[in-house]
Amino acid sequence: MKGFPIKTITQTKLILYVSIFLVLFDNYAFFTNTLKIYPLSLENSGFLLSLGIVLTALLVFVFTLLSSKYTTKPILIVVLLISSLTNYFMNSYHVVIDASMIRNMLQTNMHESMDLLTLKEVGYLLILGVFPSYIVFKIPVTYRTFKGEFFAKLKIIALSLVLIVASIFSFSKYYTSFAREHKPLRYSTNPSYWMYSIGKYISLTFSSGKVIVKPLGLDAKIPHDENLSKIIIMVVGEAARADHFSLNGYARKTNPLLEKQDVINFSHVSSCGTSTAESVPCMFSVYDRGNYSYKKGISTENVLDVLKHTKDVAILWRDNNSDSKGVALRVPYEDYKIPKNNTICTEGECRDIGMLVGLDDFIAKHNGKDILIILHQMGNHGPAYYKRYTKDFNKFTPTCKTNQVEKCTQQEIKNAYDNALLYTDNFLSKTIDFLKKYDNKYKTALFYMSDHGESLGENGVYLHGLPYFMAPEAQTHIGAIIWLGTQMQKDINITKLQKQSVKEYSQDNLFHTLLGIFDVQTKVYKKDMDILSADR
Repeated sequence: MKGFPIKTITQTKLILYVSIFLVLFDNYAFFTNTLKIYPLSLENSGFLLSLGIVLTALLVFVFTLLSSKYTTKPILIVVLLISSLTNYFMNSYHVVIDASMIRNMLQTNMHESMDLLTLKEVGYLLILGVFPSYIVFKIPVTYRTFKGEFFAKLKIIALSLVLIVASIFSFSKYYTSFAREHKPLRYSTNPSYWMYSIGKYISLTFSSGKVIVKPLGLDAKIPHDENLSKIIIMVVGEAARADHFSLNGYARKTNPLLEKQDVINFSHVSSCGTSTAESVPCMFSVYDRGNYSYKKGISTENVLDVLKHTKDVAILWRDNNSDSKGVALRVPYEDYKIPKNNTICTEGECRDIGMLVGLDDFIAKHNGKDILIILHQMGNHGPAYYKRYTKDFNKFTPTCKTNQVEKCTQQEIKNAYDNALLYTDNFLSKTIDFLKKYDNKYKTALFYMSDHGESLGENGVYLHGLPYFMAPEAQTHIGAIIWLGTQMQKDINITKLQKQSVKEYSQDNLFHTLLGIFDVQTKVYKKDMDILSADR
């Protein structure tokens, strides 16, 4: 091509060059993690070199299978662009791009995505994505006849397989331990693992055809033998790890107002997943963590549906996060991320406290009925923790005032994170004060449970979303409290509940606890899973 310095090359060479580029420049995380287990030495050098050969041969094999005159360049360009971004996130936050993370990314709204945008990310995209993609786009490629391309592809595929098999057999002792004892290493291969994860995500999401939602708890009913109706507010928190709650013994006073509200703190609660997209639908699901899957979640009604079947509970979901992740599809839903609905938006952020505005009208409209209100917080959504609170909550300083948390000290990150927890403390305390207004006419209660925890740079890990089996406790040990109004306390033995609050619970208990507090009678209710059942 005129003006282009590189001569015409074959399709095979283009695939080989791009594969080598991807292995050399987009696999820093993989080789860094591998060197921690197999240090660079004369003994390990052959195996380490073989890993590069295997990864390159694998990419050549895949790209060659998909190659044609019309697909090769588009596929290589897309892979280069995506790999540059996955490279950035793996290097900066030590995240894993698995099927769950892909679902979480696809369900993230534009506002949250902008919190992740940095100049460093743009640099990765331009240098490792756009620039090589431009070369691939412009470079002239010669194509053989159909027969010539077919046999050339067969040769390349065969050669790739031979290299892979030969490398594995030559260093079988290493590959045996690599495959069996160090499985997490493969999660950082780029682009092979994210390509596999996209395939898995598509299989999990779309392979079953049209989703038919299975009814649940159609037999649900509430006995009409009480004088007072109930108002229950369920707050779904965001990225609130338990070990940063002063209620759990954290040295800093991150819960100063809640400590004065006679709340019952549950100190050992674990999440169902490590991301919002996984945990939120799971915690409202009838399935426990061991049996839950995305397919089961979207094809089975949840606890809100069961409460709706009673025809005696008015339900409202207000969301200041991304959305309900499918939980509130069949109940009234209000988006509070936008100023049109949320009247308290400051410093470019719609605040969680705004979700309380107008709830009096909803309660008045449903006078005489039981009421469940779910408030889904923005909470401690990272990495821009400094945006999650107003200036008057900037107590712990200095703070990390950028979304590039890897540029901040760990203490600065913790300071910003803890300030955001202070704001949640204020929000929950004001929600309790809101319920106290109705304490004489209703039985009132507040449940708070975070969706998952958060890593703040411990061992170089940030944010959340790691596969559950390898996730640190910081991502799975969550904050959870219950507050019970005066009338509700007449039904529940507070002393016993406080003693039980140190037991191990999980988000699996929420489904049955919500049914229990509304006295719902249904076959799907399990009394032994109801946190409050032993105290009624």
